[in-house]
Amino acid sequence: MTTRGIGPPMGRAVDPARRVAYDLLRAVSERDAYANLVLPALLRKAGLAGRDAALATELAYGTLRWRGSYDAVLSACVDRPLDRLDPPLLDALRLGSHQLLSMRTPPHAAVSQTVALVRSAIGHRTTGLANAVLRKVGRADLPAWVGRLAPDRDTDPVGHRAVATSHPRWVVEALGDALGTDGAELDELLAAHNTAPSVTLVARPGLADVETLRRKIGAAAGRWSPYAAVLAGGDPAALSGVRTGRIGVQDEASQLAALAMVGADVDGRDEAWLDLCAGPGGKAALLGALAAGRGARVTAHELAPHRADLVRRSAAPLGDRVQVRVGDGRDVGAAEPARYDRVLVDAPCTGLGALRRRPEARWRRVPGDVGDLVRLQGALLASALRAVRPGGVVLYATCTPVLAETLGVVDRVLAGHPEVALLDARDALDDIAGLRGTLPARPTVQLWPHRHGTDAMFLALLRRR
Repeated sequence: MTTRGIGPPMGRAVDPARRVAYDLLRAVSERDAYANLVLPALLRKAGLAGRDAALATELAYGTLRWRGSYDAVLSACVDRPLDRLDPPLLDALRLGSHQLLSMRTPPHAAVSQTVALVRSAIGHRTTGLANAVLRKVGRADLPAWVGRLAPDRDTDPVGHRAVATSHPRWVVEALGDALGTDGAELDELLAAHNTAPSVTLVARPGLADVETLRRKIGAAAGRWSPYAAVLAGGDPAALSGVRTGRIGVQDEASQLAALAMVGADVDGRDEAWLDLCAGPGGKAALLGALAAGRGARVTAHELAPHRADLVRRSAAPLGDRVQVRVGDGRDVGAAEPARYDRVLVDAPCTGLGALRRRPEARWRRVPGDVGDLVRLQGALLASALRAVRPGGVVLYATCTPVLAETLGVVDRVLAGHPEVALLDARDALDDIAGLRGTLPARPTVQLWPHRHGTDAMFLALLRRR
């Protein structure tokens, strides 16, 4: 018998969508896995498609996005610190909290299905605790819990936003610094991170086109990139063009980074391009397609062998137009000085610009990561500036708006390289109708989810004189 009909009967089958979501949460927690890479394989293994796959995705991604807020609620409902709970149980409680607080799941179903999951995945000994905790969670809605648990908005606005929007406190502070505001626009940005983005495709030029995507699958043209198409729904992997590599899944900000590098003027020849940090290959493939139309070739350099394999798969339709190499990008400048006409440095970063798509990144990073990343970013940019020839250009990009990783890196490298000039990156994107009018009057470009509907990509364009 169950308590008041809430708990599941013994042996009740676990809903497959919930099991997939739970397995994804465990992969992120246990193996530091990337949700967007793990989820497709889990869906295929479970045989989920359509509405069931959409439910599993919402359960998993929603729980990852709102984990901070749910942990605050769970802390008020559990009689011990959360770090003393078994991690598998904590992930199950987070998943149940998401159904109770942010979905339209009936409370009895949210509780009973979560307890069934706990029994199946963890064991009988924790089902009573899970049942009791989730019943407490379901006594109020999320706004009521936030009102009860979050710090006062007037006396501690950062702390309030951290709980109310499910972001670590240091991330709220860093994003406010990058925006130059801690007011209403910061609230818009934080809210954008908790809204699932549309799937954006890139029709790689010479291999596919946006008009065909619009006609055949009902995709809408992108807002900024001439090669972008927004998918109305469904699984992009089901599209033949995605499977063959003629079409990629790529945010418009990522496309604009490649277009800015290609759109800048260079003095003299224009035939040797370098993507210094090429994995997983989206930008390299777009650059290769653009290079094919100009008689240029792309060298795609990647440190990690498994990521280099992803680059090879992405660029396969372009044949020998893209050459993939494995090695440390910091060594390229010394090994090949003045070899390239154009270089893209999409540097490893905190990833805080892609929190809509990679919600787990906000919990993966800590403030101490920034210093190590800044040193790496500076070394990669310095290597790129040595690898580019005089008259050539380097596009420095990061998928983060954190000032230390963006303007801080560029300013420090410029101070040590008097032979390098900062160009106006907006000029390289002048063919993108309307974009300049959305950007401040400064030479670097910072894109934003709440302003541009893209990831928060930073772009700086430099020329070696």
